[in-house]
Amino acid sequence: MLGVAALALGLVLIVEGLVYALAPQIVERMLEALRSIPPEARRTIGMLALVSGLILVWLGKSLGA
Repeated sequence: MLGVAALALGLVLIVEGLVYALAPQIVERMLEALRSIPPEARRTIGMLALVSGLILVWLGKSLGA
């Protein structure tokens, strides 16, 4: 279980690192765009991302990953 968590965290860090390394200007524009979204909408988007991630993890675990 701990190995799977480390693998998942490593994959997230790889993707995040690639975005910052390859397109830092896009990250800055995305942050500016996020500031223009009301906090309630950001919270809703975050919850949707959380639920989507949980569903994907559950699905992957159910399929034998």
